[in-house]
Amino acid sequence: MLTVRAPATSANLGSGFDVFGVALERPADVVRLSRADRTTIEVTGAGSQFIPEDPEKNTVGAVADALDAPAHIEIDKGVRPASGLGSSAASAAAAAVGLNELYDRGHSREELVPIAAKGEAVVSGDAHDDNVAPSIMGGFTIATEAGVRQVDASIPLVACLPDIVVSTRDARRVVPETARVEQLVETVGNAATLTTGMHRDDPELVGEGMHDTVVTPSRAKLIDGYEEVREAALSAGATGVTISGAGPTVIAACEETRQRAIASTMLDTFGDRGIDARVYQTRIGRGARVF
Repeated sequence: MLTVRAPATSANLGSGFDVFGVALERPADVVRLSRADRTTIEVTGAGSQFIPEDPEKNTVGAVADALDAPAHIEIDKGVRPASGLGSSAASAAAAAVGLNELYDRGHSREELVPIAAKGEAVVSGDAHDDNVAPSIMGGFTIATEAGVRQVDASIPLVACLPDIVVSTRDARRVVPETARVEQLVETVGNAATLTTGMHRDDPELVGEGMHDTVVTPSRAKLIDGYEEVREAALSAGATGVTISGAGPTVIAACEETRQRAIASTMLDTFGDRGIDARVYQTRIGRGARVF
């Protein structure tokens, strides 16, 4: 048996819709794999009751098919489904990395990204690399048709997950189909600023680059209390705040000394609206690891 820990991720980061992603030190999925004649799946942990164990309906089943690597796969979910933290991507990434080693397929980490994305498509309807790329490769990733670029970074983050469900399909439906030229110019500038911040490990630049006026405002309407939580986190010292992935997690970049205060105020602000939440004081970290 082989065990893989694959991290939660935060995609988009405001200005990098469907392109940017980061691996988080916590939470994570732990997946155990052993060779078998046919693929079978067992799921435990956070939200496991909502995750199908039928290989044709589960992300890891699609990955096993793509690698021609049948296995018995046990998934211990540390990343809640429909959280905006790359739950399905973490499982798919773990399966891709683990099965590649278990069957000695010889793929590089970058080559495993589109394979894991096939598993993502089972959930979202489309194969996107922005979550699976950082879960496999770690750090900050830029996923385009030309491939994946990766930067090792260690920016402190606070991820606050309210007890709200936002489906990926609903979040994609509200994305505007057009944008004004001035919005595109602003987005390009913010994305460049964020990328520079990642190269420099600079929370101020990363936070500044998270600002987005195209996709985030539409998705924010799906998250009760988002604007209040964002303003509270900024007042507590966050350098930037945005929606993680499709939501409902709200993610803040910050200096490490401000993490505790930001985490507390985000929880309290959701609580003031009668919404339970949990918070992760985390940072950008490593990709999937085999044990």
